Amino acid sequence: MFISACSTVALTGRKQLLLVSDSEVLGLSNQSFKEYMGTAKMSANKTNTAMVERVGKNIATAVEAYLKSQGLESEIQNFAWEFHLVKDTSANAFCMPGGKIVVNEGILPYTKTEAGLAIVVGHEVAHAVAKHSAERMSQQLLVSYGGQALGTLMQKKSSTTQMLAQQVFGLGAQYGYMLPYSRKNEYEADRMGLVFAAMAGYNPEVAVEFWQRMSQGGKSIPAFLSTHPSDEARIANLKKVMPEALKYYKKK
Repeated sequence: MFISACSTVALTGRKQLLLVSDSEVLGLSNQSFKEYMGTAKMSANKTNTAMVERVGKNIATAVEAYLKSQGLESEIQNFAWEFHLVKDTSANAFCMPGGKIVVNEGILPYTKTEAGLAIVVGHEVAHAVAKHSAERMSQQLLVSYGGQALGTLMQKKSSTTQMLAQQVFGLGAQYGYMLPYSRKNEYEADRMGLVFAAMAGYNPEVAVEFWQRMSQGGKSIPAFLSTHPSDEARIANLKKVMPEALKYYKKK
């Protein structure tokens, strides 16, 4: 018997391979997040901190409502939402499996507005909802064990899963952020993130301007040198999926 554990991503309908359970992923990611938060410095800016919390809660509420309407609320039943703004000058943000969102102060000059921040938070929440971390771990398990029988893999899986978690959730002093997702995952998170932001009442069209500012800020990496799409490719894709997001957008 060969490995077979297919799941379907909410909203996009894409089939994905998941060989690790939600409880496994959450247990490992929560430990990494706890270690990260033990060294992170919280922002002293109360206004921006409140904005991050507000945007996060708005998007989380919209995501929960959408999944419930689709009969998929079980997909995030173990999530415990948290929203943090940390004192870090790098233009970065992440959302751990389980809904723990961290935004660096360094990305705020690029988001500029609450709607711009919603694009970033929506994208990171999408990674968690789509279970991209579990998908990466599953792919690496396949690489490690090839086409071995499912029973054989499961017997060996525990120690390997913990090792892979250290790579996927690289949140300690060595990294300070999660390791990159694949381009496929990034494009999917862009699409889902736009929709989530729109569902929460934020104009998804600001995403294009945000990524243009990121590109001008010298953060761009040629697509062939990175798992992430180039800024140009990402903007082109955002424009392609924008009509779908706009269907969900209603001004507050």
